[in-house]
Amino acid sequence: MKKIITKADIRAHLEREMTRFLDKGGRVEEIPRGLSGHENGQSMMLPSRRLFIEPSLERTPIPEVVAAIEARRKSALKRTPAPKRNRRPQRRQKTIYDDFGEPLRRVWVDD
Repeated sequence: MKKIITKADIRAHLEREMTRFLDKGGRVEEIPRGLSGHENGQSMMLPSRRLFIEPSLERTPIPEVVAAIEARRKSALKRTPAPKRNRRPQRRQKTIYDDFGEPLRRVWVDD
């Protein structure tokens, strides 16, 4: 069975990696509090504008494929009514009461 990695294991692993990095001569820079990580303080509102420089291409409509997909979707949405089962009337016991509400006897009745 595979051992489940706990948060304590992850913390210990990160601590070992950090000490190994510092022992090899690595340096950790201290950054003042409140300083932005973005270049020149620019916000990342629209990152797609910087990533994709080429103009967007015109899409080619394929009506046959779209029609086939729509037909499949509509056929999946159609619901066929559940077949009605012909049930035989079930027998049950019915209690016969007298004029005063006292039970007299039980009889079997077909519904």
